[in-house]
Amino acid sequence: MLAGWLDFHRATLELKCAGLTPEQLTTPAVAPSTLTLLGLVRHMADVERGWFRRRLGAEDAPPLYYSDADPDGDFDNVDPATADDATVDAAFATWREECARAREIAAALPSLDVMITDREGRQLSARWVLVHMVEEYARHNGHADLLRERIDGVTGE
Repeated sequence: MLAGWLDFHRATLELKCAGLTPEQLTTPAVAPSTLTLLGLVRHMADVERGWFRRRLGAEDAPPLYYSDADPDGDFDNVDPATADDATVDAAFATWREECARAREIAAALPSLDVMITDREGRQLSARWVLVHMVEEYARHNGHADLLRERIDGVTGE
């Protein structure tokens, strides 16, 4: 059930971005916000990577779009003036790859009771991670819904 809800929310984010131009995908919400649909896709690629590859999979998988020096790089480094199809395609391909790898890691777990340690040193179960990921997507899909409605009036799941 958790995997199903997570895939539902992944598909919802993709749906919110469907049919838009690079300029539309990189249009910020409202000043001074830097939140864009493409920024959300990039952010979720790093979130998938962090929880599944680094934490649950114990892989050496550094962040893709942010750093200690640029903690909001996933959101901030999306320039509508330079965004093109290649930029958009690369971000979506990366996000889809991270989702696919996350599915593999989750499917290989012997149990959702597997424990990991997060960045703050808390002990968390794999079940907690999946629930958190559903929550993370649900929250950001709300943002995506508002962004999409502002861009072209499209609403719905």
